[in-house]
Amino acid sequence: MSETIKDTYKTIREDSPVALYKEKGSKFYGYAFHVTNEEQIKEHLEQLKKEHYNARHWCYAWQLGKAYEQYRVNDDGEPSNSAGMPIFGQLQSYDVTNILVVVVRYFGGTKLGVGGLIQAYKTGAQLALENAKIVKRTIDETIQLKFEYPEMNTVMRIIKEEDLTIKSQKMELNCEIVLSVRKKDSARIFGIFESTYKISVKRV
Repeated sequence: MSETIKDTYKTIREDSPVALYKEKGSKFYGYAFHVTNEEQIKEHLEQLKKEHYNARHWCYAWQLGKAYEQYRVNDDGEPSNSAGMPIFGQLQSYDVTNILVVVVRYFGGTKLGVGGLIQAYKTGAQLALENAKIVKRTIDETIQLKFEYPEMNTVMRIIKEEDLTIKSQKMELNCEIVLSVRKKDSARIFGIFESTYKISVKRV
């Protein structure tokens, strides 16, 4: 049995409205940001530290990449694994990537203990994600076709039959079309064009 290629991922459409969770006088403000690189993460964290300059902790977790390949957690001075990991646990629970979730804590005078902190940071992250609009995206690959004008009908027929997305096209004596193809279909589609006489095809 062939392995199914995973070619979708979940992320949030836009930054979520702030969520607030209170526990024994402490306030936990939860934020979810749509991010695609570490520079954006840094900017959001700097902005929150300016906005909440009186807060005690700015704990966070992030995950990047369509294959969920990069992540980091930060307890920001809270006991080890009491903040960053519970936040990251919610990213895993919601199965999202290209996201930064920050929970900002204002200390209310009563210590919550490690168990209380885990629950509070988990809830702050969960509320932020509940406020966010989660969307599913496809992972696509790009294929470039080159052919002479007489082959146009053949190429367009395959594109129509396979319901492919044209990213760009140049229709002259020598034609060029760039297609966006879902990852799980790309080998098959590549093969169709490759086996079609007089069409040159490559991945870009």
